[in-house]
Amino acid sequence: GNPNALNRSPFTKAEIKKLWNVADSNEYFTTILMLIYSGVRISEMLDLKKENVNIDEQYFNIIASKTESGIRTVPIADKILPFFKMWYNKNDCEYLLSTPEGNHFEYRNYYDSYWTPLMNAINANHTPHDTRHTCVSLLTAAKVDERFIQKIVGHKGQGVTRQVYTHLEIQELLEEINKI
Repeated sequence: GNPNALNRSPFTKAEIKKLWNVADSNEYFTTILMLIYSGVRISEMLDLKKENVNIDEQYFNIIASKTESGIRTVPIADKILPFFKMWYNKNDCEYLLSTPEGNHFEYRNYYDSYWTPLMNAINANHTPHDTRHTCVSLLTAAKVDERFIQKIVGHKGQGVTRQVYTHLEIQELLEEINKI
């Protein structure tokens, strides 16, 4: 019911398959898959520091977010773990994702220099925020319980009991994200 909300369009199965098919051709395609299979906001991914990534236990911590419920631990799905490892070991930049020169991405730089050309290359028309909608759609289609979806993407729950009294461990979240 937000009149200021933009219409969002999740990536189609065909577009996701296309991304997987071209992921080896350009390492920056992997960033789109990382966004789709984690459900994080683009700002959260671009500002993710390596010190907040735990490769061995397959999760990362979002320590600054748009909302309080956005401060969370996010599981790294098995299928994107190799991408996280590649970026983690790529260079000495303190941030997980970086420019070819090893510098921190600013949103405008990423969007103009990488996102738009990557979308053009696969003949798709999406915003980075569409990856969050895609993640939620995939989790919903996989019949993942709404509590897990809320915890993964950092949405506040509707019910106080579920929100306050349900404690979900990273292993449980990992099992759920791996359903997509």
